[in-house]
Amino acid sequence: MLASKLQARSPKYISLLNHLRIYLPELFPNLNKVVFLDDDIVVQRDLSPLWAINLEGKVNGAVETCRGEDSWVMSKRFRTYFNFSHPVIARSLDPDECAWAYGMNIFDLAVWRKTNIRDTYHFWLKENLKSGLTLWKFGTLPPALIAFRGHVHGIDPSWHLLGLGYQDKTDIESVRRAAVIHYNGQCKPWLDIAFKNLQPFWTNHVNYSNDFVRNCHILEPERVKE
Repeated sequence: MLASKLQARSPKYISLLNHLRIYLPELFPNLNKVVFLDDDIVVQRDLSPLWAINLEGKVNGAVETCRGEDSWVMSKRFRTYFNFSHPVIARSLDPDECAWAYGMNIFDLAVWRKTNIRDTYHFWLKENLKSGLTLWKFGTLPPALIAFRGHVHGIDPSWHLLGLGYQDKTDIESVRRAAVIHYNGQCKPWLDIAFKNLQPFWTNHVNYSNDFVRNCHILEPERVKE
């Protein structure tokens, strides 16, 4: 419960800029494939093998988050995100359908351009506005979960470990092994409220003498051993 509240309160989940990713095919008209990375991730190993993954005609290569037995992800299905007491949602979606994660995705833009993903996304944004913003709980992932239905290819969970911004009990060995770690949630590693056991995986890569970092008033924390 606490983890969900921390995630929901993050300003990231209400930022209009998060909607820009639905326009990737238009933003990059000359590209046919991209690896998408959020701004609160750390890349820990070579991501070039992602390019060789066969998406089998799908648009979105993503880690699915419904595998409760998997130590890499926090189990989430559609019921986590949507208000199934609302008749529009109840008749349109399955609460047990598997969710997936934004933050580290490989998108086939060539295939995407042949779909109605963007229009579907816009439709559900309008439906949510008509409902008084009652169709889902937070963020820009819910309309994307609907828009990308049938267009997602699940990839190995070791590519993308989520929740470092709201799960303080995240297994440290899992963090070390993940290709990408994601500080989604409120407790960002550059804030005082960061989880001290998870913060070094970000801070150890920061150049605190950089002018941009200094101008952002990001102070170097006391070093702790991973």
